[in-house]
Amino acid sequence: MVNGFNISASLSPNAERIAPAASAKLSSSAAPLRYPQKSIGKNDDYLEIGVVKYVPPRLETGANNLRLSTGTEKNSKQKAEQTIQLPIPSNIGDTNQVDWGNDSFNPLAAFGAEQVGNVLKSGDLGKGLVDAYNTTISTAKEVLMKGGGQDLISRYFQSLLVNSLGANTTPEGLLSRASGSVLNPNLELLFRGVNLRSFQFDFDFAPRDEKESNVVKEIIRIFKISMAPKTGSNTAGAGLFIEAPNVFLLKYKSGNQDHPYLNKFKPCALRSMGMNYTGSGSYATYGDADKTPVHMKLSLSFTELNPIYNEDYQDTDIGVGY
Repeated sequence: MVNGFNISASLSPNAERIAPAASAKLSSSAAPLRYPQKSIGKNDDYLEIGVVKYVPPRLETGANNLRLSTGTEKNSKQKAEQTIQLPIPSNIGDTNQVDWGNDSFNPLAAFGAEQVGNVLKSGDLGKGLVDAYNTTISTAKEVLMKGGGQDLISRYFQSLLVNSLGANTTPEGLLSRASGSVLNPNLELLFRGVNLRSFQFDFDFAPRDEKESNVVKEIIRIFKISMAPKTGSNTAGAGLFIEAPNVFLLKYKSGNQDHPYLNKFKPCALRSMGMNYTGSGSYATYGDADKTPVHMKLSLSFTELNPIYNEDYQDTDIGVGY
């Protein structure tokens, strides 16, 4: 219907309908939902998305380690409750990132850290403290015998005096103003941690017949249901906790095999889902009882549950890996 008027549509009245889900539960025996509705040939490439129950991380202890498991392996090995097969969208890609940041450590701070380390490693804590004290006094005397050390101490007390009068300065600032020099910061770029990858996919739906329109509707419902948290209304303690939504296993496929080139995915959470029911810019529906929109756009934003580690590439030699 366009602006309230029916438009013609190639919807077959005898086409088999897919029954809508009776509840928000997904059936593990359901056949894959595929759009567009056509047989997949051995050379056809597509994106397969499986829905599985979220498995939280667990604390693992062993003879030589204590770590929090990521749950990636357990999530990956689950049988999908529902599988969706969609054409590979445009503008696909992957971005791998790690977190590096600037860090400085001047010689005086490095000396202090070394002495603390020596105390902690000492078998005799009392003796370690005495040795660290004696070393610090000896080194301080040696530094103070030099002009640079005397200048730094002088600027330190000057900054205390100036700050007591309402200024806001540091010994390093006064030293720089007076001599044009500062303590060597030993600035370096240091590794700080890992990041999670995100993926954005955009799909166009333009159902060509009644069966395909129902497949599209069921795909949309499954994404909406699967990304929603659960209140556990039918269990004891309902309302006290909220259970995590389902997570998704993404695979680029070629025929019935993994794609031989494109990147692999770790289990993902669906962070955002956007539906545009007027994909062509104006409201239009087919004239059937369901009022199926003529053109729809689906946007999905996934984020992997766990970072990519060097060891992950040892488990796969297919294509570019992760």
